[in-house]
Amino acid sequence: MGNGQWERGKGFGHQPIPHSPFPIALYTESMPIDWSENIVVAELVDEPHLAEEFSDIFERLGKAGADGAMPHVVLNFSAVTFLNSSHIASLLRMRKRLAEKGRQLVLCSMGDDVWSVLVLTGLDKVFKYAPDPLTALAGIQIADAGRA
Repeated sequence: MGNGQWERGKGFGHQPIPHSPFPIALYTESMPIDWSENIVVAELVDEPHLAEEFSDIFERLGKAGADGAMPHVVLNFSAVTFLNSSHIASLLRMRKRLAEKGRQLVLCSMGDDVWSVLVLTGLDKVFKYAPDPLTALAGIQIADAGRA
C-alpha cells in the first residue's frame, strides 16, 4: 500500500477514479516538463509506462539537440519500484547523450528497491543522485552558475 501505485492521490502520473469506493487509479500520461529554459524534470511512473516515458524523454532530447539547446534532465523515481535491464540501458544512453552536450542527468527520490539495483550493478558510481527534485534542481543551478 505504501508504494503509491494504487493509493488515492498518491504517486505521480496516477489519478483516482472519481466517486469510486475502490482504491483504483487510472494512468494519466506523465510528460517531462520544462522547469526552466535549460532544465527538464520528469516525474516517472512504474511499468508498464516507464519505458514509454524514457522514449518520450529521448524524443525531447533529440528535438532539443537539433536546436542546439540541450537541457539538463532530472528524473524523479519516487513512484518507480522496479528497474530492468532495458531501463538501465536507457538511463546509460540518456546519460551519454547529455554528457556529450555538457549537460547533467540527475536521478532523485529513489526507493530502496531501485537503489539496490543500481548498487548491485555498480551504477551507483556512474550517475548523479539527489534525495529529492528540489535538491537536484539546486545542484544543477549551482553548477551552472559556477561555469558562468
